[in-house]
Amino acid sequence: MAKLIITIDGPAASGKSTVARLLAEKLGASFLDTGAMYRAVTLAAIRANVDMTDEDDLLEVMATTEFQFSAGQGKMAVCIDGIDVTEQIRQPQVTASARHVAASAKLREKLVEMQRQFAAGEEKIVTEGRDQGTVAFPNADMKFYLTADPSERARRRQAELRAKGDIESLEQIQGAIEQRDKSDEGRAAGPLRPANDAIVVDTTDLSVEEVVARLLRCVEEKCQTKD
Repeated sequence: MAKLIITIDGPAASGKSTVARLLAEKLGASFLDTGAMYRAVTLAAIRANVDMTDEDDLLEVMATTEFQFSAGQGKMAVCIDGIDVTEQIRQPQVTASARHVAASAKLREKLVEMQRQFAAGEEKIVTEGRDQGTVAFPNADMKFYLTADPSERARRRQAELRAKGDIESLEQIQGAIEQRDKSDEGRAAGPLRPANDAIVVDTTDLSVEEVVARLLRCVEEKCQTKD
């Protein structure tokens, strides 16, 4: 297992992915993008033309597919059966269907195994998701939970979508985010919640740089205490 594990959990559009990548760069650590893992399984299932609501079919896809995840420059590189799909997993169809994989307790269990295997091969990791500090790495060295007002998260997501040429109203985006929150929080397996020992950071009025600086200070203070 990695010598330093930092988990960053939080709801959609709270900034955790961007912050995790930047914090990993600052610390010279590998970035574990758990969302990429869920997307990889989803893409494999779509290509296999299976029923996304059939847990047994999805488990079969996982059992018969070779997934490879490696630390790249600022993002996780993903391969399915030896083919690089790092960009393909970001397709809208994959994004829309990944919720089926996330809702399955059995699939989540196997994905947690993948996450721990990744960590075992790295010296230091910063990992982000929704259950990293509570389920995947309950003994992590540092745990953070990022949050923000739904309206601010919707604004951020809208800006992100517009940059890709997608136009969607703020009301639609906020509604989708609040629905996702409800789904994630009410999920039986790995529900979205802060770990008991997580440091909660409200990013509503903070820039990405300010959030990264705050987390970095916490990590440095923790490391100094350990030394």
